[in-house]
Amino acid sequence: GGEPPPAAPPGYYDTSCFKRGDLLEVPRTLFIHFGIYLGENRVAHLMPDILPAFTGDRRQIQQVVTNKRLILGVITKTASVRVDTVEDFAYGGSILVNHMDRLFEDQVLGSEEAARRAEKLVGATAYSLLWNNCEHFVTYCRYGAPVSFQTDKFCETLKMIIRDQRSVLASVLVGLASIVCLGLAPSTTLPTIFIPFFLWMAG
Repeated sequence: GGEPPPAAPPGYYDTSCFKRGDLLEVPRTLFIHFGIYLGENRVAHLMPDILPAFTGDRRQIQQVVTNKRLILGVITKTASVRVDTVEDFAYGGSILVNHMDRLFEDQVLGSEEAARRAEKLVGATAYSLLWNNCEHFVTYCRYGAPVSFQTDKFCETLKMIIRDQRSVLASVLVGLASIVCLGLAPSTTLPTIFIPFFLWMAG
């Protein structure tokens, strides 16, 4: 219930306050990007990337991922766990350190264990927005369980939207059915046959 750790100012990263195995979190406009600090200004993080599907040349793959490479990686479900500098990882954003620890409490693994897990996973990997993204990677490394709260929130929002759309559709259908069955005059009672249908559509 305490205050979250302060974020580093955008564009400035004092790596002396980071410890090996720390979970770094960079809030973006639409999502949060995550990585594991390995020490010596190095961060392991999972990024969608089409390039590992075509080449094993580490020098090419290690170049900064362009938006085109990233989008094609999402589409083709390919990615890599890569090691970048803190600056390249954060890309100008503010960094939160171990902000998720409060959600896992007793599940936090040792810092060295978290770093070693991240290092073992470096290289090409499958990508899934819902099942294997950068948050799954860091939660596995630091807490031993691959989970994504962003994904859970996205799915809940999607369910609400779908439920609302179904409710609107159900209301329209019930309204049309009332007009057809009862005439053009509005009625306050629905035919019994439409009530189960309405309840089903409304979820």
